[in-house]
Amino acid sequence: MSTTPFRVGIIGLGAIGERLIKSFTMHPATTVVAVTDVLADLAMQKSNELGGIPWFTDHKAMLQEAELDLVYLAVPPKYHHRIALDVLAANKNLFCEKPLANSLQEAKEMMEAATTAGVLHAINFPLPYTQGCNKFRTLLAEGYLGTLRRLEVHTHFPQWPRAWQQNDWVGGREQGGFVMETGAHFVHLLQTVFGPLNVLSKTLEFPADSTRSETGILAQLELEDGTPVLYDGLAQLAGSERVSFTAYGSAGTLRLTDWQTLEGGKLGEPILPLQTDDIDSTNVVHNLVRALQGESAQLYDFQAGYEVQVILESLRNSEE
Repeated sequence: MSTTPFRVGIIGLGAIGERLIKSFTMHPATTVVAVTDVLADLAMQKSNELGGIPWFTDHKAMLQEAELDLVYLAVPPKYHHRIALDVLAANKNLFCEKPLANSLQEAKEMMEAATTAGVLHAINFPLPYTQGCNKFRTLLAEGYLGTLRRLEVHTHFPQWPRAWQQNDWVGGREQGGFVMETGAHFVHLLQTVFGPLNVLSKTLEFPADSTRSETGILAQLELEDGTPVLYDGLAQLAGSERVSFTAYGSAGTLRLTDWQTLEGGKLGEPILPLQTDDIDSTNVVHNLVRALQGESAQLYDFQAGYEVQVILESLRNSEE
């Protein structure tokens, strides 16, 4: 492995990957040295923003011509499989956007290829790095909830895709939808904190246009010990966006709202915001750097991505 700064190549320059590109450019131990997008104008623009670094419209050309320590894959899900296999065949460390793939078979093949390649492989699940989530886990370990009674996930979107997410695929049935895009975060959180999940039942709602993604889901899942998990998702509705993850216990309740704000209360108390600034947290780029340096890091590999994909495919498959 080269000395820092570690050289990062980006494949995919849409809205999804823009946040991580900024994180890579801001971290002192990483530098973006090449970018790829099928849209030449977009690749050229990003190249200019980053000081005139090499840009490509073919990821294979970037893999051949650029000296890279890590590749960040941020293209739409149906292209993950093909490109990831090329990156792994080139023996490059790979950081991939979620969901891991666009089918369970693709996810399995990517996981197996990454294991065979023997390189660093990780998937972008940012929720566990937030202070709110880390304080949630700390309080859980301290017995704040008592005995766990129920878990609930609510994702309500007045508009889907959201205003910042308007593109050709996020609202499509083939590879988009809020189950795949936002449900992935909470399925991963559930599996990371509470263990394996099983889907018991689900009801899906779709619009008349067969090319568009789901507008509703109501699903019942359970943990291995039988604890019930409710997943309530709706899109195209009145009101404001609601995203929450709630754990109900015999002694209290904990809730993550708006992705990272932690609220809680004991029995007989109101649910109020809880202090989280006493919790240390790091972002995913910091952990990627630690892993590239051979140090212990909090990362979620393609095995974790595959396990999330198992649940996502069960949830979004209307034929089961």
